[in-house]
Amino acid sequence: MNLNEKEQALMDIASYEAYCFDLDGTVLIGDQLLAGVVDTVAELRRRGRRVLFLTNSSVHTPRDCQRRLEHMGLACGEEEILTALYVSGSYFAREEPEARVYLVGESVMRRQMEEFGVAVTRDPEAATHVLVGMDREFNYEKLVLGMRAARGGARLVAVNPDPACPVPGGYIPDTWAIVKALETAAGTEADVIIGKPSSYYAQEALRLLACPPEQCLMVGDRLETDILMGNGSGMQTALVLTGVSTRADIARQQILPGYVLNSLADLFNKQAEPQ
Repeated sequence: MNLNEKEQALMDIASYEAYCFDLDGTVLIGDQLLAGVVDTVAELRRRGRRVLFLTNSSVHTPRDCQRRLEHMGLACGEEEILTALYVSGSYFAREEPEARVYLVGESVMRRQMEEFGVAVTRDPEAATHVLVGMDREFNYEKLVLGMRAARGGARLVAVNPDPACPVPGGYIPDTWAIVKALETAAGTEADVIIGKPSSYYAQEALRLLACPPEQCLMVGDRLETDILMGNGSGMQTALVLTGVSTRADIARQQILPGYVLNSLADLFNKQAEPQ
């Protein structure tokens, strides 16, 4: 679909049945909510719209995110949050029920996998899959063990494809940086990517919302994850300029959002600009 066709297909940005909001860079940065978030979500709820918060995080469960948001002043239900780590557990439970998974990531990964009944192994040579997430204590030993599993035939599964994560004052390396290290060491490539923009993630979000994709607006700050996933799954999309991607990136990457917002406050404060 070209730019003119996208503009013709747009509806009033406040009239969708459901709204998916990315978290980091869209709703919050660090431990601070961004401008307009609380009022925008409250107005959507007042109008009876469904809301789902999406994150590619591999270091938080939905319950963790709910507590984090409530601590910052945004009330929501655990069922209104979808993390890439949660979708990873769902993927193994539904698609690979016999898998024996070696984990490269933080301790929360084991807890989330166990909640889905996924078999986790500490023996890299016994693994059928290596699930890779962000790990703020990643070291050479973990690289060696993950490489050993992958060289032994275990399939690499990435919780998300994010190279960096926005934090106050800049960015820190995310999952994809570790995936690339393992790919290089093992001489292989990631076989499955779970998080945005994958179809696994989009299908899980739409299943939870029980909403046709054309009645759902995906709002996020990354063209290559949030907007690409929304466009690919039939959702309408809005890029918010409070995180990673800029207006210049739209022309450079040729990933076209339906709308561009300076912040979430624009959803109701003024007519959103078609891109």
